[in-house]
Amino acid sequence: MTGFRTRFAPSPTGYLHLGHVASASYARAMAGPEGSFLIRIEDIDPQRCLPRFEQALREDLDWLGFGSALPVRRQSDDLKTYRSELARLHTMGLVYRCACSRAQVQAGTKGRAPDGSAVYGGSCRTARIGADTPHVWRLDMQRALAAIGHAPGWEEWSPHGRRAVSSRAAEFGDVVLGRRDNGVSYHLCVTVDDARQKITLVTRGADLFEASSVHRVLQTLLGYEAPLYAHHGLICDESGQKLSKRDGAESLRALRDKGYDARQIMVLARASLPDAPVIPVGRNVDR
Repeated sequence: MTGFRTRFAPSPTGYLHLGHVASASYARAMAGPEGSFLIRIEDIDPQRCLPRFEQALREDLDWLGFGSALPVRRQSDDLKTYRSELARLHTMGLVYRCACSRAQVQAGTKGRAPDGSAVYGGSCRTARIGADTPHVWRLDMQRALAAIGHAPGWEEWSPHGRRAVSSRAAEFGDVVLGRRDNGVSYHLCVTVDDARQKITLVTRGADLFEASSVHRVLQTLLGYEAPLYAHHGLICDESGQKLSKRDGAESLRALRDKGYDARQIMVLARASLPDAPVIPVGRNVDR
């Protein structure tokens, strides 16, 4: 393979920071000279994803020179597709309604999943919950793995070679695939989008490494082709915590106001990822 199709998929819940630039740069670099790089807006959270942040996100990416090889996809424009795929899983008998509150989930948890989230205790798995009752949709992980016949792992790719990664999907328990507010969730939407956009190399931060186990299960259940994966390191603050919009990480706009130009910001972001291939500023790999 001479090139990959990769994507950068931010959520417009705040302003972009250096961590986002590093992630976008890594994804574009991994596409290679013969590949293609796409931009996707993951905006399924109607409370936190705001138009002003999306506009700022697009302006910042344009300023830095990130272009998408295909029109930018917005998840909120395609909720019908995600719900259709959720309905497929329902037809297969692999999802169920859960009416538990967050407090109830925490109280009944069976421990922590590999990504640190609470493992659902399963109290609604055999309950009869009507459509009129506020609920989320959960994947019955044990039934899903039984239907597949195994726990699918994945191949981790780097310029130094590939390695096989074992799945830890069972340890996540019954993850949410459909939220109360819009009927869909991150795990479902990102899996559907990567398949529909024919992403051949999924690039992500190391904080999402374990979540790939869940996505491999969904890919297998829905008959999607498995992509390769590449997880990069994270830019952390002085306390060792990853940069986060929620925690007030300094935005690109603030850096720009301090006098940083696009080239300087790209250099700062790439310096945090020493193992990532570097594309010289101004080189266009979008196809």
